[in-house]
Amino acid sequence: MANIASQKKRNRQNEKRRLRNKGVRSELKTRVKSAREAVVSGDENAHELVRGAQKRLNKAGAKGVIHKNAAARRTSRLMKRATKTT
Repeated sequence: MANIASQKKRNRQNEKRRLRNKGVRSELKTRVKSAREAVVSGDENAHELVRGAQKRLNKAGAKGVIHKNAAARRTSRLMKRATKTT
């Protein structure tokens, strides 16, 4: 454990960010999974689910929760799968 005040503060900040990012990453996985399943099953509101997943992926990439290129890659894969089955 650090004994410098600024490092203690930095550790507290990092822990808060880690917990927030963990929730965001979990939501990303859920949204992408539900969008993928809707596309495969041919659900009528699959388009909305794909749009929602794409929006969250781009936002997470912009905020730095995941890397920008990772967000672009995941979006690309999702869109490729969505257009292939429709």
